Amino acid sequence: MISWKKVACFAGGVLFGTAGISILKSNDLKKAYTHCTAAVLRCKDTVMKTGTTIRENCDDIYADALDINEKRAKEAEEKAIIDAKAKIEEAQAHLEELEAAKKADEADAEN
Repeated sequence: MISWKKVACFAGGVLFGTAGISILKSNDLKKAYTHCTAAVLRCKDTVMKTGTTIRENCDDIYADALDINEKRAKEAEEKAIIDAKAKIEEAQAHLEELEAAKKADEADAEN
């Protein structure tokens, strides 16, 4: 049994497709497609330029961040050296005090 509804839908689709193809072939639509494609290409160029600018800025930021971290590490190292020298001086002073006390105890022991 033939479903006329399905046949009508198929015929309508073929008619619409044929009309669509002939509309797409018209010169006016070709001009419109050409202008749309040109706009898309201009947009692509703008996006690529913006992407390049962003990438360059990110590279600059990364390099600056590396410099900051390098300075901090150097300052921390210098501070650690200064702290270590202070502790060494403190330990030497303490040793000198101990030696002086030992000599005083020996002198008292001899008397």
